[in-house]
Amino acid sequence: MLENKKILIGVTGSIAAYKIILLIRLLVKEGAEVKIIVTKAATDFVSPLILSTLSKNIVLQDLSLNSEWANHVQLGRWADVFIIAPLSCNTLAKFTAGICDNLLLATYLSATCPVVLAPAMDEDMWKHPSTKRNIETVKSFGNHIINVGSGELASGLIGEGRMAEPEQIITYLKETFFRTKELHGKTVLITAGPTYESLDPVRFISNYSSGKMGFALAEEMFAKGASVILVTGPTKEVLAFEGIKRVDVVSANDMFNACMENAPTSDILIMSAAVADYTPITIEKEKIKKKEDSLSVELTKTRDILFSLGQQKTSNQFLVGFALETNNEMDNALQKLHKKKADCIVLNSLNDKNAGFGYDTNKITILHKSGETVEFDLKNKKEVAKDIVSFIISKLND
Repeated sequence: MLENKKILIGVTGSIAAYKIILLIRLLVKEGAEVKIIVTKAATDFVSPLILSTLSKNIVLQDLSLNSEWANHVQLGRWADVFIIAPLSCNTLAKFTAGICDNLLLATYLSATCPVVLAPAMDEDMWKHPSTKRNIETVKSFGNHIINVGSGELASGLIGEGRMAEPEQIITYLKETFFRTKELHGKTVLITAGPTYESLDPVRFISNYSSGKMGFALAEEMFAKGASVILVTGPTKEVLAFEGIKRVDVVSANDMFNACMENAPTSDILIMSAAVADYTPITIEKEKIKKKEDSLSVELTKTRDILFSLGQQKTSNQFLVGFALETNNEMDNALQKLHKKKADCIVLNSLNDKNAGFGYDTNKITILHKSGETVEFDLKNKKEVAKDIVSFIISKLND
């Protein structure tokens, strides 16, 4: 999302300036072009040499350099986004007053690109009425604010005022400015993870699904401009984007109900969760004690989410199912495609090394109802998600 994007960073005098080193590394790694302006006070906390080396651009500080004018007007027009991080209490106050006594301030006042502010200061400064007033003032100017975090501060106190972490800043930039429009106006319903089918208050039947594939699909769909609803079973996965609506469920029945509720208003439905096929008929109210040499548990079928969606889907909806197979992979996937009335099935096999549950990688084949079959190499699940989303977009545009 950040490849070839032009990011201008303004660094002010704060101990949090050390975080900019990692921010630059992350931006450059993702393909962004980075230029940096520092205030004189910032150089007490981070070396311009380090910033220049990492960004591969000269770090600017003064309005002139070697008798040449540092064109602050051009800088503000060159950038796709201008982010001031860390934003000190002093520079914040100057922004509100329109003071222009250094290159960073001159660039800020003449910038035509979006401006993002990432404040950093001690808790008492952050909570001071003048700071609160100044934050509201710069917001009224149209600036974007990345909220401070809470934790250990330079003073040794614990509280609010920490600058957002570099990873949080990257995510904010992507979510706010760099989503594309391929799926703008579309609502996507995605399921992820396993389900837990309770045996008693402490035990359940489940599988090894991590939810990584479904989460990667949700984030890629969101990056393409869609409104995304992610219905997920129990998982340790965390979403990168706050704009994705997350619905947490536990059992197959919970997931069925959540999907039925959200499906009618969804344009694309991707059922990537590993939903239990069977659930115990009886859930014991007390913990089952180990008494006998064997234990029998009677199971009943869960309601088939993909089949139910296939029965009710409209001609304007695109339904995607997943098939994890261990034998007769293609035959089983084709049967599922037609029986469930899906538009396509994403097949992966436990026979493929480093693919499936628990891995960061997957190897898939997409089977479309037209008879088209597309095979992909083993890839990181985030890259697999891109392949799946690109395939879906291509079919929507047919």
